[in-house]
Amino acid sequence: MTADLVLAALNMALHTRKPESVIHHSDQGSQYTSIAFGSRCKEMGVRPSMGTVGDAYDNAMAESFFASLECELINRRSWKSQAEARTALFTWIEGWYNPRRRHSGLNYLSPINFERKHVEQENPAEEHGLPTASVGSSQAPTAAVDNPAPASSSA
Repeated sequence: MTADLVLAALNMALHTRKPESVIHHSDQGSQYTSIAFGSRCKEMGVRPSMGTVGDAYDNAMAESFFASLECELINRRSWKSQAEARTALFTWIEGWYNPRRRHSGLNYLSPINFERKHVEQENPAEEHGLPTASVGSSQAPTAAVDNPAPASSSA
């Protein structure tokens, strides 16, 4: 594994998910301790976190994920090409694991439903996408009522 590989994965995650605040937990592999990876984390506001040497428990959720992947997908079939394997992995993760697989560590919610619930609790006014003014406020919404897109603040 190289720093380039984990940088590509980090960049893809940042681009697709656009997190506001996130912690990246890893082991102490050289790819994660590299200057390039640390610089990218700092640049994007990602807080790196590393487990202690020889401690298998701090990464239990990741280990559980890979055990499920191995048992439910990898050990059940083989693929004719790398492209076919990539498609199967993507389908399993995005079509099954993230939207439907419930986890005791997430209060028996799927990862997507857990994240939705977390985001809704943090941003209840943004739930429907309409700009809102607080109760009793004299501020009127800055966007037209028939435009559900949030108003831009580039004025």
